[in-house]
Amino acid sequence: MSQSSMSLPSTPRGPWAVRAYLPADEPSWLRCRVLSFLGTPYYDNVLPAKPPIAPPGFALVAVDAAGTVAGIMDVTVEEALATIETVAVHPDHQHRGIGRALLAEARGRVRALGVGTLDAWTRDAPDTLRWYRAMGFAESDHYVHVYADDHAAPGETGRAIGAARPGLAPVTLHLHGALAEEETLRKEFTRVYVCRRFALTP
Repeated sequence: MSQSSMSLPSTPRGPWAVRAYLPADEPSWLRCRVLSFLGTPYYDNVLPAKPPIAPPGFALVAVDAAGTVAGIMDVTVEEALATIETVAVHPDHQHRGIGRALLAEARGRVRALGVGTLDAWTRDAPDTLRWYRAMGFAESDHYVHVYADDHAAPGETGRAIGAARPGLAPVTLHLHGALAEEETLRKEFTRVYVCRRFALTP
């Protein structure tokens, strides 16, 4: 039986259900994503529109009886690999099994496609890391995300790129670095994260 029929824990607004994303969900989807990201290293990753997911990838939502989105999961599929591009639960509804239910439905769909691996990349937020580990994901590859921001500390962008293009003054940069450089980079820049890959067999 599809997990989309699974009854989730009730809230004051009633039980939640997992189903496929619909275009009418977009405003609620965007609110859920931005509010869930506020307390994480992705706090400034704000989108004005939901990114499309090309088939055979899929998008899932957890909604109440009124259609309000409390949880989201987008999964892309390329050959033998499925990747969780977005997973988020509205902060008012976390720790109620919504993320687990979204993942259960996603795993079922990935298995049905015959895809052998489901993975995700995420930054080092303790709650997020605990969730992936509790869900059975194994951690493997790592690299570093660096945000050089002259508003956070004057001169960060200069340290990151050396010389700017004439006529352009960098203010904020997002860069990737090697994990071996993490300690050095943390001494030079205010905002540094380890990006980790988590993967499991659906």
